[in-house]
Amino acid sequence: MKSPITLPHNLIVTPLLIALGFSAFIYFEYFHITLRFVNTLAALGALYGLLHAPRIILPIAGFWIGLLWCYWIGYSFQYYGLGWAIWLVALGFGFVYALYYGALGLTNNPWLRVLILFGLTYIWPMDFNWMQPELIFVESYIGFEKWQFASVLAILASTSWFYRQKKILPLLLLPLTMQPKYTPPPPPPLKIKLVSTDIPQDLKWQGFILEDTINNNLDIIDEAIAQKYDLVVLPEAAFTLYMNHAPMLMKELQKKSASIAILTGTLHDEKNLNYNVSYLFDHGKITVAKKMILVPFGEYIPLPSFLKVWVNRQIFGGGSDFVTANKPTDFSIKGVKFRNAICYEATREELYTPDARYLIATSNNGWFKPSIEPTLQNLLIRFYARKNNSMVFHSANGGGSGVVF
Repeated sequence: MKSPITLPHNLIVTPLLIALGFSAFIYFEYFHITLRFVNTLAALGALYGLLHAPRIILPIAGFWIGLLWCYWIGYSFQYYGLGWAIWLVALGFGFVYALYYGALGLTNNPWLRVLILFGLTYIWPMDFNWMQPELIFVESYIGFEKWQFASVLAILASTSWFYRQKKILPLLLLPLTMQPKYTPPPPPPLKIKLVSTDIPQDLKWQGFILEDTINNNLDIIDEAIAQKYDLVVLPEAAFTLYMNHAPMLMKELQKKSASIAILTGTLHDEKNLNYNVSYLFDHGKITVAKKMILVPFGEYIPLPSFLKVWVNRQIFGGGSDFVTANKPTDFSIKGVKFRNAICYEATREELYTPDARYLIATSNNGWFKPSIEPTLQNLLIRFYARKNNSMVFHSANGGGSGVVF
């Protein structure tokens, strides 16, 4: 009788250890634990493994990294009646990142792997940029700028020139890549209320709760007025309707905006085109901020036209993609400039420019609850805020609200 086929021990343990080191900082943050020393060691160990492990290890490690970072993406499918696809989507992302990090296995040369891994920092499969290799250092002692990441990779690769205990010698250069403690910009001279809601996604768009949703939002605004706030920020799609089709509600919000600036997420219809937007009501004036960058597979399908039509029809029930603005929208509230960012936009570098010191972000993270998604989103916002010396005021449904810097 033949013995059962078993995988070598190192094909199970080593790739899993690499993936755990590469992902540890996310899961620590999920439990509100920031361990910079542990994060630094885990990240360095994971990168060392990616540069020096046998070629067969790398796609397996990439698969586990993809799962640990992206297992939650398929959660949204249950709200389209496709709950059976949740783990298929997770496995799909695992295979995508098996190829992504498996590309390092094209060579055994750690220096060539340095070039490949650094090149991967510029590649976003399916236009989804949440897999940022440099992000592993965002809460560590190592810097996360491109030059620092490249320097760390070079230092780790150079250990191949040494033997035994002498391998530690290149690591003595790591302090050159350390990041000084981040000093955020001074907060704006405004009292800002960031609203956090927790409405389940399967109820959020049900018509029978719309009236309660509107009344609750108006009560929140009244409470903010009573507490003397200058600005109240409600999450993405806080009003689950097309705002420009609700003239009585708009008049009510205009009236309240005499006492407080109100920014809220909602939908907007214009020439039969659908927009995911933020509305700002300020002293009766209305500004509509249209989303500029859509979520791949959430708000648009990043596929050729013939496939896009089929996916929209067969999977998303005939819905069409949202339409985008050509540029971000900036607000001036009591003389302070803010840039609008809706959910995914807050994790894209295009929104962070030298003239945008303060951003207002709104999200609906209820699509992915419970998961690490709000945590990973928060880490990415920190990543870009610190790279650009910005401060982000984030209001979310389903987790993630707060001031991020």
